[in-house]
Amino acid sequence: MSKRDYYEILGVGRNSTEQEIKSAYRRLAVKFHPDKNPGDAEAEERFKEAAEAYSVLSDADQRGRYDRFGHAGVANGAGARGWGQPGFSGIEDILGDLFGFFDVFGGGGGSSRAGSGRAQAAAQRGADLRYDLEISLEESSTGMSASIRIPRLEACDLCRGSGAAEGTQPDTCATCGGTGHVRYQQGFFSVARTCSTCRGTGTVIRTPCQNCQGAGRLEREKTMDVRIPAGVETGSRLRLPNEGESGANGGPPGDLYVVIHVKEHETFERQANNLYASVPVTFTQAALGAEIPVTTLAGEPQQLKVPAGTQTGTVFRLKGQGMPILSGRGKGDLFVSVTVMTPATLTREQRKLLEQLAEIEETDLADKGLLNKVRNIFG
Repeated sequence: MSKRDYYEILGVGRNSTEQEIKSAYRRLAVKFHPDKNPGDAEAEERFKEAAEAYSVLSDADQRGRYDRFGHAGVANGAGARGWGQPGFSGIEDILGDLFGFFDVFGGGGGSSRAGSGRAQAAAQRGADLRYDLEISLEESSTGMSASIRIPRLEACDLCRGSGAAEGTQPDTCATCGGTGHVRYQQGFFSVARTCSTCRGTGTVIRTPCQNCQGAGRLEREKTMDVRIPAGVETGSRLRLPNEGESGANGGPPGDLYVVIHVKEHETFERQANNLYASVPVTFTQAALGAEIPVTTLAGEPQQLKVPAGTQTGTVFRLKGQGMPILSGRGKGDLFVSVTVMTPATLTREQRKLLEQLAEIEETDLADKGLLNKVRNIFG
């Protein structure tokens, strides 16, 4: 029987990228894997067929020969190799990611710690940690130093992270021989799963350390100073290398990420590097024009010139009075929106003046000299 086209098997086009081919194979591997289809000969055949197609199309040289000469071009290549051969190493990696298998094809791969007597468990990198820090908008503008306390796992000083009592060492796990995995035969597969005795470490601690009870790490709290640069905003992350949890079995520590949250301000609203605020002006200030004081985020008073006839919602720009540009130079701007305030209560004199203005408005709204008459009324 003639073989099916490899592209047809994976369901991809001939111009597909390497990632598209890999993704297509992963989908088929999940669908037809023997563990999910026990006793299904057709699924097993589809699984092997997809693996063969991927072994050819994932290799640039093999794919090129297949595109030119078809199956004849790869008759002695990866497509003709058996399970566990070098051409299938990429497939083993993919299936290991999908199913957590050490070596689904029984071809070895992976480092062995087998042996008798003492053994060293595999080192593992420590976990990264996150610390959420809330600061004010003023602190974000100027930058600051913060003292934070971080609870984390650190290597035990007594056993130096091994988990074994002083003067002893972990023993090689007798169940898995130190590999951390136990192999099972499933049809034409040789499948390895995590050893339940040592939980994948390959070692067993006979005499646990009294200080950490065999864990190799202890929870401690560390206080450290963190420098927050000017211009940070909500969501900014500061990475502190090697300040995360200690690694297991002597592995390197993880990192600490400080995530910034800037509290809302009662006066200013931030958008990118700019600030926005609203200031009230009286009716006469808006009508006649005036200079009003505006306090910036830094607490510095600035004089804002409001021209005559200014309406509610008019926005003025104060250049360079916004937020510092993070990791750069300069600052954003401050945009001030004017709100004309109507007085809630009036004195007798104010009421008399406004009544005079009302009379003028009723009789001469179309008069272009209305503003001058307003000036005359209010002096």
